[in-house]
Amino acid sequence: MDFEFKDKYNIDDLVKIMKILRSENGCPWDREQTHKSIRQNFIEETYEVIEAIDNEDSELLKEELGDVLLQVVFHSRIEEENGAFDLSDVADGICKKLIVRHPHVFGDVKADTSEQVLKNWDDIKMKTKSQTRPSEAMESVARSLPALIRAQKICAKAKKAGYAPESYQGAFNDVEVKLNECAAVSGEKSEIERKMGELFFSVAALASMLDINPEESLYHACDDFIESYKRLEIDLLK
Repeated sequence: MDFEFKDKYNIDDLVKIMKILRSENGCPWDREQTHKSIRQNFIEETYEVIEAIDNEDSELLKEELGDVLLQVVFHSRIEEENGAFDLSDVADGICKKLIVRHPHVFGDVKADTSEQVLKNWDDIKMKTKSQTRPSEAMESVARSLPALIRAQKICAKAKKAGYAPESYQGAFNDVEVKLNECAAVSGEKSEIERKMGELFFSVAALASMLDINPEESLYHACDDFIESYKRLEIDLLK
């Protein structure tokens, strides 16, 4: 095996290690993997990065980012073996995207605020993806996202297109309407499920109206519920 042991490795070493692991004399498990077989690993590693961020644990963050980087290199290596692209092509693509979507830095477009930057980003994104209608931008939101995050993104695009409640009260009234519809449902489970989905989406729209991230709100609400239950649990054990 042609490999040099070092005190400190770099990204090129990681690419080489993955090539060795996927080689005929490498690791049987690594050789067997496909994009789909390690799909869940990518999801789990991403959430572990989020956990490290939430815990403000810099050392753990470094480790977990390495695990995510491994996933990027792993998938890139599979495609390199297929003759499609390699890691350098991935880097080339993201570099070009960043340059194109930051014309206020790499071009002559003016953007003095974050709001202007985000507007330019969205406009350029729609243009580069040949999207001419807001519905196309909404359809481009990944269906694999957690539903609440997907709803938030769709609501944001609808809001940008002018298709959103004109006021907080209007958005709040829509939540009330959907809640009442849920209460009135007496049919099959599928109908209740559909109405519950409409209720959740209207809550996401209300959050968008207030520039609140519904995913983060629910995240904190889960923690608050557990803390409340723990206090109740202590009282019950007295």
